[in-house]
Amino acid sequence: MATLIGMMILAVGLPAWAGITYIGLVRARRGDGLPAPRPPRRPRSPAGKAAWVAGLAYLAGGALHVYGLSYMPFLQPEDACWFKAGYMAVPDSSSALPVSLVCAGEEIVPWWVNPGLLVLAVTAVAATVTSIVLALRRVRGLRP
Repeated sequence: MATLIGMMILAVGLPAWAGITYIGLVRARRGDGLPAPRPPRRPRSPAGKAAWVAGLAYLAGGALHVYGLSYMPFLQPEDACWFKAGYMAVPDSSSALPVSLVCAGEEIVPWWVNPGLLVLAVTAVAATVTSIVLALRRVRGLRP
């Protein structure tokens, strides 16, 4: 029990004491004043928001496509059907886009992968075009 209490003191008490001491030293050097507040950040422009949406859609689409490709046969095609469907044979067909792996007449890739890729691709392209259009309108609006 003493070991547990000692570990708690080391795990919680020591870092807290060190932090309090460090803050005290920093405030003493600055003249015991609170740090100056940061100036407010400019709000993001609509073009920036659309660019963030596009970037996230591209990233999520890439991750979903890699997930779908994890079902594909690479070095040993018969192993893809064995590990995914429990059937030791060469796949009937496979493709990377649309993501598809057919073993013994059964689709192995989950049904939601390809519609998800389509939705994310359309979102990414639409957000990219929107971001570009909004940025060009803003630049044209700033010029006299």
